Formats: sequence, C-alpha cells, structure tokens
Amino acid sequence: MRTFAIEDDFYLDKKPFKVISGAIHYFRVVPEYWQDRLEKLRLMGCNTVETYVPWNLHEAQEGVYQFEGILDLRRFIQTAQEVGLYVILRPAPYICAEWEFGGLPYWLLQDPMMRLRFDYPPFMEKITRYFAHLFPQVRDLQITQGGPILMMQVENEYGSYANDKEYLRKMVAAMRQQGVETPLVTSDGPWHDMLENGTIKDLALPTINCGSNIKENFEKLRRFHGEKRPLMVMEFWIGWFDAWGDDHHHTTSTADAVKELQDCLAEGSVNIYMFHGGTNFGFMNGSNYYERLAPDVTSYDYAALLTEWGEPTAKYQAFKKVIADYAEIPEFPLSMKLERKAYGTFSVKERVSLFSMIDTISQPIIRNYPLSMEACNQATGYIYYRSLIGPARKIADYRLINTMDRAHTFINQELLRIDYDREIGQSYSFDLSESENELGILVENMGRVNYSVKMNHQHKGIKDGVIINGAFQSNWEIYPLPMDNLHAIDFQGKWQKGQPSFSRFECVFDECADTFIELPGWGKGFVQVNGHMIGRFWEKGPQQRLYVPAPFLKTGMNEIIVFESDGKIADEIVFHDQADLGPEG
Repeated sequence: MRTFAIEDDFYLDKKPFKVISGAIHYFRVVPEYWQDRLEKLRLMGCNTVETYVPWNLHEAQEGVYQFEGILDLRRFIQTAQEVGLYVILRPAPYICAEWEFGGLPYWLLQDPMMRLRFDYPPFMEKITRYFAHLFPQVRDLQITQGGPILMMQVENEYGSYANDKEYLRKMVAAMRQQGVETPLVTSDGPWHDMLENGTIKDLALPTINCGSNIKENFEKLRRFHGEKRPLMVMEFWIGWFDAWGDDHHHTTSTADAVKELQDCLAEGSVNIYMFHGGTNFGFMNGSNYYERLAPDVTSYDYAALLTEWGEPTAKYQAFKKVIADYAEIPEFPLSMKLERKAYGTFSVKERVSLFSMIDTISQPIIRNYPLSMEACNQATGYIYYRSLIGPARKIADYRLINTMDRAHTFINQELLRIDYDREIGQSYSFDLSESENELGILVENMGRVNYSVKMNHQHKGIKDGVIINGAFQSNWEIYPLPMDNLHAIDFQGKWQKGQPSFSRFECVFDECADTFIELPGWGKGFVQVNGHMIGRFWEKGPQQRLYVPAPFLKTGMNEIIVFESDGKIADEIVFHDQADLGPEG
C-alpha cells in the first residue's frame, strides 16, 4: 500500500517529497481539454495538480446530484494520474474561487435562519448528505488505495470568515466518516488572526495563501507551527481576477513571481494559483463587495501560466526554469494540437423581444407580493416582475426594497430606468400617462458574493417589495428566467426597439477551432453557442471578447443566440483568433 504522511516534512512512501503543484479547476475547462492542460502542467515539472470542488454545481438543486461531463471529477483525477500527476483535493463546501456564492448552493438561503459555515445543525446536515454522494466518487482514488490523491483540505480560508472550531472539527469528522484516509490541511492568509481562527493543528496541517513576501510569511508559519512541520503555500497567487468596470486586465510581474517561487521552493512546497484559470461559463462568476459590487468577468484568465485558452506564457517558461532546480523536467509530446481561428463577421438572422416570448420560456408565479429568486427555486440568471399600477398620475415615490443586483424598470414595456447596486432603493418619481399602466421590473443576478460578510445577504431579485407612492404594491406575476431553455424561443415573434431581446445567428464553419466572439455596439447580456452558455458580456469591459472552445462548435451550421438586456444591439458579431481581455495593467 502506498502512503503519504505529514511529519517534519512531506513523505511519499516514506521518502521526503516536495509538493510542486498547480491549480486547475476542472469545472472551468471543457473536458476535451483536461488532458492537454494537465500535460502542460507535468511538462513544466510539477508533480501535483490541485482543484476545488464546487458544491453548487454538483448539487445545483437540492437532492439532485451531477457528476457527468464537465462535472466528472473522477475522470479528471484519473486523467491527472495517467499524465503522471498527484492530486490535492479541496472538497470544502465553501471554495471562494471568485465563483458564484463561493461554491455554496443558492438553496441554502431558503432557510431564513441559515448560518453559513457555522455549526448550525441544518447546514451540517446538508453538508453531510452532500458528502455522502461526493466522496464515493473519489474514495478509491486516494493514494492509500492506489490513486493519486495525496491530501485533502478542510473548509477554505476559514480564518478570514469565523473561528468556530467545533464546526471545523465536525467537518473533519464528516470527511473521515466518508472514508477519507489522506492527511488533511487547512489554508489561510498569514495576516491578523487568520491562521489562529482557521486552523485545527491536531487534525490538519496549517498552510498559507499569499502572493508575496514568502520568506517573511514562511517565518510566521514556522512560528505558528511551534514545531518542525513542512511549510507550504497552498495558494501562491501569481495573478489576479478582473471585475466588470475595472479599467484594465490585471497582470503581474514575471520577475517578482519568479523570485517568490524561488523562495517557496527553497524552504517548502507550493501550489501555484492559478496554473490555468479557464472560464466562468454561464452565470457562474462570483462577486466581491467592499465599497461597491464588483462582479467578476467571464474570463478567469488570472494572468496564469497558461492563458484562458491554454497557451503557455512567458511566465510559464520562467517558472519551468526555477522548477528545474528542484525536479526533473519530463519530455513527451502533447496529445493534441490546439488551433485558433478567426471565422469573421456574421449578420443577425432573427430577433425577438423578451416580452413577446416570456410566456413561452417561463411560467408565471402569481403572488400578492414579489418573491426572490431563491423563493422561486432559481439559482442564477434573470427574473421578471409584472404588475398593473393604475391610471395616469404622478408617481412621486418609486423604490425597490431589498433588491439585487441590477434592475430595469419598464412602464408599458418601455424602458424607464436601469438601477445598479447602490442606486437600487433610492426614491424616484415619474408620470404615468395611460388609463391603465403596467409596471415591469427585470432583475439580473450578477453573481453572488463569494467572500466575506456580505455572503450572508445574497438573496437575488426582489426580496421585500416595490414602493409606489409610499406603499407596497401588490398583485404580481413573477417570471423566473434562468435562461436554460432558449431552444423553446419562437423567433417569429414580435421585436420592438429598446426592449430586451434575443438575437439569433447562423454561422457556417468549415472546421472547429478555438475562437473569440466580439459584440461591437452591443450593451449587456450573454451568449449561447449551440446550446452551451458561454457567459456574460458588458460594454463597460475590460473584457471585450468571449472565449469559445472548439468542442462547443460544429462543422457546418452553428446557432448563436445573444440575449441583450439594455436595448443596445447591433446586427453583427465577429469571431477572432485572438483574445481581448482589455488593456493590461
């Protein structure tokens, strides 16, 4: 039986072992490319791959579990082993990862008393049930059973959230109960009380997350250990993520990162975050919230060692040279050749307004009061509220109460205003001119916050209500719009300028290659390619083009559907062979 132990050092089969790992999130990369990305990690000299596990994908609806396709965690781990890599698995219910709600499923918020990431019995019961489905997928892939999994993480950066040690201990017990045999670790920032808050030293090895001052932070970790224990940076941040509205695409200094990597490997082990970032497909980007809402863009390029589309960077080559001083660099041919292609410009084929199709793609819920997305069993996307608000008069006080994140107000299906983040909740006035008037409100979930205290307040849509002249408006039709059934759209319906709309394109390709779609002149929305949800676009940038992997395409006719919410559309889309993530800085 093979063994991996944590003592004064890491020991693989009783021999000292330096973990040289890189992060790849299987759920951000199409399965057809898993082997390519893993091979490139091995060819750089790394011996291990690390990945998070997103609870909110594997149990998107409560009690319904998915482990197929892009969610085939078992296959990803087996592919890593075939390539010659060990695995660090981070199956915590919370992953952060700039991912929607930090990987927590939205339906947790249906409990009005929910206490996320605490020893709250209903929360623990749901985790235990999830673990009972998750761990059978990977239990026999542990190193002790001939698999590649060396160690697993308990929770994630818990010390920057709370210090409920009983919760952490129960997490460990739940993992052990499911047959986890590998050593356990925790990972926290080395600042303030984070290490003290987030660790259970008798049950899991503390590691740190940081991107600079490695020598200083290793010394902090050494003092915190209080004895001879291996030093490891579980997340060595070599880049950063972008939010909509940033004025540039974040990059980092290769020279600085190389110096810090040298310091990591001179004293301990490392997991490079990210080796390959990938893509926030669909609506799965997370958000941060400090002074304002900052939803992440569709690309998770992260200025990583491989680009979003899998191309090695100059930083990759520089890291490879450093790693060569500590490990043998293997040589073998890549199993596939990736190509990119500029397919050119295509014109719109058909277009239809959301309002003429809404009863086709959604069934209304009738209530006296608005319901949040969570109350409608909806995770992501949009939700539309409709109510009759009476005859012509002045509306002196119009307010949306406890509403997130971006709200379009329509009067008689004409756009009145768009409110975003802190604008929502302010009082506005306007005049009604018809004998009977219809109020419509389209609300978009821009991505639930994935870090810090705002996570406890992530109900999307309208949670409380709508004020009309000082009183709550009643009698609502509520249309959940997860946008997962666009095949049902009848494009022969009516289109009206200025309304949210769906535009359909037919694009004939003679071969399938990676490509990048640009929407010049469009406002805000999302793109679907042959039924695959690519992600959001927004004219405010910084990202200007969306990555479309070749496995999403077909030889011959391809159907592209673009939803645009702001009434700002064009008649063309363009496919390029190069990305445009915005000006670098």
